[in-house]
Amino acid sequence: MSLIHTLTILICLAALFSYVNHRLLKLPITIGLMAVALVFSLALLVLGKLGFGIEAEAKRFIGAIDFNVALMHGMLGFLLFAGALHVKLDELWNLKWVVGSMAVVGTILSSLITGLVGYWLFDLVGLPLPLLYCLLFGALISPTDPIAVMGALRQARLPKALEMKIVGESLFNDGVGVVIFLVILNLVPKDSFTVTDVLVLFAEEAIGGAVLGLALGYIAYRMLRSVDNYQVEILITLALVMGSFALADLLHTSGPIAVVVAGLLIGNQGRQWAMSEKTREHLDNFWELLDELLNAVLFVLIGLEVLMLSFQRSYLVAGLVAIPLVLAARWLSVVVQVKVFRFVQDFSAHTITILTWGGLRGGISVALALSLPPGAARDAVVTITYVVVVFSILVQGLTIGRVVACSGIPPARLAQE
Repeated sequence: MSLIHTLTILICLAALFSYVNHRLLKLPITIGLMAVALVFSLALLVLGKLGFGIEAEAKRFIGAIDFNVALMHGMLGFLLFAGALHVKLDELWNLKWVVGSMAVVGTILSSLITGLVGYWLFDLVGLPLPLLYCLLFGALISPTDPIAVMGALRQARLPKALEMKIVGESLFNDGVGVVIFLVILNLVPKDSFTVTDVLVLFAEEAIGGAVLGLALGYIAYRMLRSVDNYQVEILITLALVMGSFALADLLHTSGPIAVVVAGLLIGNQGRQWAMSEKTREHLDNFWELLDELLNAVLFVLIGLEVLMLSFQRSYLVAGLVAIPLVLAARWLSVVVQVKVFRFVQDFSAHTITILTWGGLRGGISVALALSLPPGAARDAVVTITYVVVVFSILVQGLTIGRVVACSGIPPARLAQE
């Protein structure tokens, strides 16, 4: 099937599912799209069992879509740029140590806890997995997904300071998580490795990505300052996103981190000094529309991907066990950060709960799992990841607003955190 036919089917399904959600379920659009797509996929599986043969056709369609390539080398750059474009750098800068520590130290800590404890737990429930694959699962499931997080936070209406902590962390820990995953994945075929090997790979990916994003973002900023034509300026931002990701791939640095840094620069310095009011309005409308369209397609894909899972009992049991494990690892990593930063900043007890429950996992985790080398271990990790992601989006995403409402903290107090 050609690319245009695939896109046509996905957009038609997204339109149909969003209509069903709007008329019947009335859930937040991204969550509703995934829920309807999930029900649709399960219905196809049931029809397949009844002998209608629709399941096989649907599997062929989904199997022809490389989810990892579609997200990690296609949609992700645009979605991250759209998110970073509206983050105020001065507000983020005031929280730089908290956000930076949670994005880097918190993600590393959560990855290790999930991987090491998961290695023991999965074996306990009858699914022994190699240690490196457990660490890979920890790395891919630990970063909070900025796409899912920002969609949920629009509904939760968190106070600005707390929202900035979660959004800022999710924008950067996404890139950090990808880097950790790639570092571990590069170690899988090796018999031995040193700490130096790990640090060098990490530096190349993370620091290299940030430097690349800053350099390309500055070039785009200078170009934006030299023209006053919104069509040209929108094209420059599109080229910045696509060029950053492509060049990052060639240089073996982190594309997500490069795009986030470039997006922050254009969204702040570029918006203030390089754009007219007319350009800002058109640019915001364009990226908001693109963000909503790609989000719709992404969450439909997540819902449809259930057709490709291996429904072995041990995989599903391990997935159910992984849900509290991932939440506990997230809670521990947040507690450590809050305890450290309480010496210089005030936090309420409810902040830990909100940061833990508001750390949603999404399509990035699924895409990374699908990028693993073929084999039984990969099939297990994909199914476990999918179970955690579905729980995270449907349960955590739908209840984060209620958790905030039940926190009992006055908005003024939350706003100071």
